[in-house]
Amino acid sequence: MDEKRSRAVTEAFVRLYKEGLIYRDLRLVNWDCVLRTAISDIEVDYIEIKERTPLRIPGYAKPVEFGVLTSFAYPLEGGLGEIVVATTRVETMLGDTAIAIHPEDPRYIHLHGKFAIHPFNGRKLLIVCDAVLVDMNFGTGAVKITPAHDPNDFEVGKRHNLDFINIFTDDGKINSNGGPEFVGMPRFEARVALTEALKEKGLYRGDKHNEMRLGVCSRSNDVVEPLIKPQWYVNCKSMAQQALDAVMDDSSRRMEIIPKQYVAEWKRWLENIRDWCVSRQLWWGHRIPAWYAKLEDDELKELGAYNNHWVVARNEEEAQEEASRIFAGKKFELSQDPDVLDTWFSSGLFPLSVLGWPDDTDDLKAFYPTSVLETGHDILFFWVARMVMLGMKLGGDVPFRKVYLHPMIRDAHGRKMSKSLGNVIDPLEVINGITLQGLHKRLEEGNLDPNELKTAKEGQVKDFPNGIPECGADALRFALVSYTAQSDKINLDIQRVVGYRQWCNKLWNAIRFAMSKLGDDYTPPTKIDPDVMPFGCKWILSVLNKAISKTLLSLESYEFSDAATSVYSWWQFQLCDVFIEVIKPYFASNDPASASERISAQDTLWVCLDNGLRLLHPFMPFVTEELWQRLPSRKDSMRKESIVICEYPSIVECWTNDSVEMEMDMIESVVKSLRSLRSTLAPKERNERRAAYVRCRLNDACKIFKDHELEIATLATLSSLEVLSESDDAPVGCKVDVVNENLSVYLQLQGNINVEAELQKLKKKMEEIEKQRDSLMKITSASGYQEKVPARIREENETKLASLLQELLSFEEASEQLERASGDKN
Repeated sequence: MDEKRSRAVTEAFVRLYKEGLIYRDLRLVNWDCVLRTAISDIEVDYIEIKERTPLRIPGYAKPVEFGVLTSFAYPLEGGLGEIVVATTRVETMLGDTAIAIHPEDPRYIHLHGKFAIHPFNGRKLLIVCDAVLVDMNFGTGAVKITPAHDPNDFEVGKRHNLDFINIFTDDGKINSNGGPEFVGMPRFEARVALTEALKEKGLYRGDKHNEMRLGVCSRSNDVVEPLIKPQWYVNCKSMAQQALDAVMDDSSRRMEIIPKQYVAEWKRWLENIRDWCVSRQLWWGHRIPAWYAKLEDDELKELGAYNNHWVVARNEEEAQEEASRIFAGKKFELSQDPDVLDTWFSSGLFPLSVLGWPDDTDDLKAFYPTSVLETGHDILFFWVARMVMLGMKLGGDVPFRKVYLHPMIRDAHGRKMSKSLGNVIDPLEVINGITLQGLHKRLEEGNLDPNELKTAKEGQVKDFPNGIPECGADALRFALVSYTAQSDKINLDIQRVVGYRQWCNKLWNAIRFAMSKLGDDYTPPTKIDPDVMPFGCKWILSVLNKAISKTLLSLESYEFSDAATSVYSWWQFQLCDVFIEVIKPYFASNDPASASERISAQDTLWVCLDNGLRLLHPFMPFVTEELWQRLPSRKDSMRKESIVICEYPSIVECWTNDSVEMEMDMIESVVKSLRSLRSTLAPKERNERRAAYVRCRLNDACKIFKDHELEIATLATLSSLEVLSESDDAPVGCKVDVVNENLSVYLQLQGNINVEAELQKLKKKMEEIEKQRDSLMKITSASGYQEKVPARIREENETKLASLLQELLSFEEASEQLERASGDKN
């Protein structure tokens, strides 16, 4: 509403008017009786009603019935009997000016050109023949015509030159045209009163269930009423075609919509676009720059009585000059249109006006078109299409090259957020936390009626029995980003946000650990060489490289959820769960023999935290800024004032080490199996360190595990680890698990082992393997398998089958060893 934006709005309106794209016309509009203004087609939501359904409507104490088709009779002039019509909006019969029949309907041939008589005002209703509207096989074959209150009837009225009689005031009450018996009644109360009045006159012919679509305003939830009003319109056809081509034309595409699923919606909207009603009857907004010239000799003195008396100009002085030219020699008085423009008209100019348009500013030259627009998919047409149409028309190009549409947030149950349900989540309440009493107080300060307030409070008690815990901005931000993979809706579960708040605590703990190990006088290295570092350091740098690569690729392709997952997985499962644990033995003592490993671990830890915090920063800006500021900085370089202006991490080629990653995968598979065995112990025994054994069929694997006994023992919390070859006897008194076809692990027990229980566990796992084997054998032995299945797939299946068979042998061998050990003890 500031001066620059207002000037841009006025200039756009004037230019479009002079090009013939803005015009004024008397048409049916979607009228909101609560807001008392016209609304656009896309501001109308539709409710599918299958049968008689009571709905709560703003301003009415009792629910209003919809989905009801009421039949009644109109008496015919001259004693010709009656003609029966049906409607879902009985109240509109007060504005009926005709009855339509099909010209070929034999039942009504004798009524062509005749009249029916309105039972409440005596108006003569012409019986018109209209093959376009009337289906003679539907209902009675007669249709009541209310040209001023129905889009189809409006067209019939124009075709047959009928009277257009408006029966509603702007707030949805019956006006004087409705007759003294009903004047002043709210429309839906008049519906009931008219039904009773028809019964009293003996004209009521019954009602029945009727499937229908009910249009309601997306802002007020009021039932939309078609009203005939003079309004300003924008002819969108040519602009819409340009906007459509900008996205759909493969040879010269100017704009990309992400995700691509919304391209079809873009196409549907723009191919079926209607002229845009931009008049709004509101007390605030950009006033329409149009003045009405009331001539001294005009017979009708009302504002807007003559459509050719309007003058569009940038200001009143310019309007005076234009009117003097048009109405030369005549006396006139100018009055500006009191209506304001649709908010989306000024919003549609935003990319231009914010850069100084209509002036040819340096900002406009440098930054238009912009790069990316990020917004919700629900306003793809409301706002995005309007910006593109107006941008291309007035700015000469699309306003942005890419449009990223985020999902809409719903509650944890997938319901749309609604005050009356009590499930509206205020982001500030998630960030700062709020008690259940606080949530109730917010509802009480709203405008819900007592019944809705009761329902809303019950909903809050169910969803937030203890209120909403304080989660912070970072946890909420990260949760929303991670949710973006969920199609077009986010079912926001506060517990997931709480989980990310707890994860923020884990980040603090990781930094606290690092600072304790780095020491006060630590100086980060200018360069690190992974080749001379311990195994764990080589591995964490390699997987950090992979995380950076995955994050960069995901961000570039707008897969924000994948990017968040990549960063989270590295921090949680690789840095915190593995690397920090693996390097702890280096700091367990000040043994000079471990000095080199300690220094490498310190340097690697600093590099990981510096890169990791910068990698995480776009997703969690506040906690990463706070933690990054605590890291020591290099002596030879100027430290940036803030992490936000640091370079984003990039791949360092020499860090990648696939063989190290493969070895760590093997180590983690052994650790996972050992931890699984430990979890089956009695609770009081689970934290005790125990001896363990790894038995390998392959010599290469034996060497790898022998080289990394320290890492396995540390991660699996073992007292000792011994690596056995296939020729070694299997250890006794142990729990056993088969990792894969070449590898088994054993965890030493204290006391006697429950052989029967262990055999049952092995048997269950063998059954799972046998199912996989049988399924694969069924596929490979099917008729035509060799001929139809590609050689590559056949080879993969053969390898997998051989692996399953070898794994089964390992399980059988483990079972036999348990039975032998049990037999030896007996």
